[in-house]
Amino acid sequence: MTASNIGAVMRNVAALGFDAVLLSPRCADPLYRRSVKVAMGAVFSLPYARIDDWYGAPELLRAHGFTSYAMSLAADSVPLDEFEPEAGERLAVVIGSEGPGLTEHWQRAADHRVTIPMAAGIDSLNVAASTAIACWHFRPR
Repeated sequence: MTASNIGAVMRNVAALGFDAVLLSPRCADPLYRRSVKVAMGAVFSLPYARIDDWYGAPELLRAHGFTSYAMSLAADSVPLDEFEPEAGERLAVVIGSEGPGLTEHWQRAADHRVTIPMAAGIDSLNVAASTAIACWHFRPR
């Protein structure tokens, strides 16, 4: 994920009340100047950690009691509005890079694959916009 995108994602995640962000090994540095600027400083108030074993991250999340919701454009993904988080549910919204999206491994390993329903002729949103929508839907209540 690029510096601009991780900055925008972290700003959205912080604004919508999530607790932290987990980064893949190839994600840009949230403390890079461009990331900080786009995040409007949210990178300083939101905990984050880089997970070196990204391949093993689905099991790590599950072992710590999290349910993973992978944002996906796959044909068999379930529309986001068909999922209602349970009160107190520990959840992880998993997003991919703009363009390639999530790896096939993550799409198979996630507990749920969800998509944002869109009007005909539009097949995707940028990663920051889709993250904001997903985080609003799954926001802590």
